[in-house]
Amino acid sequence: MRLNAEFDKRVVIRPDDYTWVASPANGVRRMMLDRVGDEVARATTIVQFEPDSWFDAHAHGGGEEFLVLEGTFSDETGDYPAGTYVRNPIGTSHTPHTVDGCTIFVKLHQFAPDDDRQFHLDTKQAEFEAGLFPGQSVLPLHSAPDEDVRLERLQPGTALPSESHEGGAEILVLEGSFEDEFGAYPKGTWIRLPKGATHSPGSQSGCLLYIKSGHLAAPDLARWTATEA
Repeated sequence: MRLNAEFDKRVVIRPDDYTWVASPANGVRRMMLDRVGDEVARATTIVQFEPDSWFDAHAHGGGEEFLVLEGTFSDETGDYPAGTYVRNPIGTSHTPHTVDGCTIFVKLHQFAPDDDRQFHLDTKQAEFEAGLFPGQSVLPLHSAPDEDVRLERLQPGTALPSESHEGGAEILVLEGSFEDEFGAYPKGTWIRLPKGATHSPGSQSGCLLYIKSGHLAAPDLARWTATEA
């Protein structure tokens, strides 16, 4: 499968665009955002678990990064409520499940081999840092040579200067409404900006964003754009 696999193009998916598809696990469905491959894939996905659902035990051949959006996600290592950010590097394994149901934003097969730190962070308990501009605050989540991951909060009425994403970027709107000169993006919108994309971010009502940048210039990406997994 190749879905939004042209990484040199801008992609915007709003909640009204969501099309949910069943996964191989009962009670688990997926909104695929981009994908190269079948069940083993370089993929960005919103995954929704019904109460008392689970995936069978599996290993992460290319690593797994996820953010819990709603409910509580669980595995052998613990229970992760909404707002928890988790990184499981290449070679790790687990059996995901949930008691009450949950929704996660997950990225698979996007780790460099030497990016081997496994950790989780409760972003609702962490303190944001002041950003470079008024009305902006930032919570760093992870940094590696080819990627930077953070949460960014914009206060109501914030307008940031134009910025260029030399290594590309992805934005998921977690709260509120985000805007730039190309449109407005409500909660749940996913935006992928290709290498070199420029825009002027802002928010009239305030918003919270997940932002991953730099990774669309990673050397490994060429392998996925050339062939399916």
